[in-house]
Amino acid sequence: MGALEGRVAIITGAGRGIGREHALLFAREGAAVVVNDLGGDNAGEGADASAAQQVVDEITAAGGRAVANTDSVADWVAAKNLITQAVDEFGRLDVLVNNAGILRDAFIAGMEESQWDAVLDVHLKGHFAAMRHAAEYWKNQSKAGDQPSAAIINTASASGVTLPNAGQANYGAAKAGIAALTLVAAEELERYGVRANAIAPIARTRLTLATPGMGALMAEPDEGELDLFNPANISPLVAYLATEKCPITGGVFAVQGGAISRLAGWHDTETIETDGLWEIDDIAARLPQ
Repeated sequence: MGALEGRVAIITGAGRGIGREHALLFAREGAAVVVNDLGGDNAGEGADASAAQQVVDEITAAGGRAVANTDSVADWVAAKNLITQAVDEFGRLDVLVNNAGILRDAFIAGMEESQWDAVLDVHLKGHFAAMRHAAEYWKNQSKAGDQPSAAIINTASASGVTLPNAGQANYGAAKAGIAALTLVAAEELERYGVRANAIAPIARTRLTLATPGMGALMAEPDEGELDLFNPANISPLVAYLATEKCPITGGVFAVQGGAISRLAGWHDTETIETDGLWEIDDIAARLPQ
């Protein structure tokens, strides 16, 4: 029996790259999968229903269960319909993997409002919209006496939590927000039997290859060499976090190459204190430089 036997999962942005590998692994491990992908380009423009359908066809050809969804996760109503589709098709929902994302890189001084809004909409709003409607489903399930053992796995990025990238103010802000959102979700949803974790992956995908400075790191290995940056190398962590018995919640995990690291957020590094009211000169003299 597979690690996800009997589980029903939604995976957004699953037509290509990391999301596709998630969907294929989940299906191999016994999950029924709703494969969501608008089918747009790196910037989120255009649409191509074949991206999601091809993954569904691959899963069903191998004997798995999957259906396609080609809506935008940034659309509030579409996000609700995504949850409804999973329950209508497979009778329940156990796992939500938020993975959909786009890039519209620009330096702050030249970034257009549309570039900022589009990235925040797909990443941060898209994560929240699907999560919000899934949370309502699980809350209602719990209150009806059928306590879920559900899991949310969000997709942050090193760009937002460990290694800020010039030219990615929109992307970095969205990804940092996703990490924070995950921690709040873990606190709020535990009572309903829902765990929430996030990953910050680095793998060879359309988006990473389009990021300045990442091309050399993401180069295809020579024939016969281990391909540690294959996007398929990210999916086993996500599958584990999605299993029914996984105890972990409130985690943010960097996963790249042969390493998985649990990350910690903002914390005290140096502190100055006063017994009275703060003075500007005192702060200037004592605050660590």
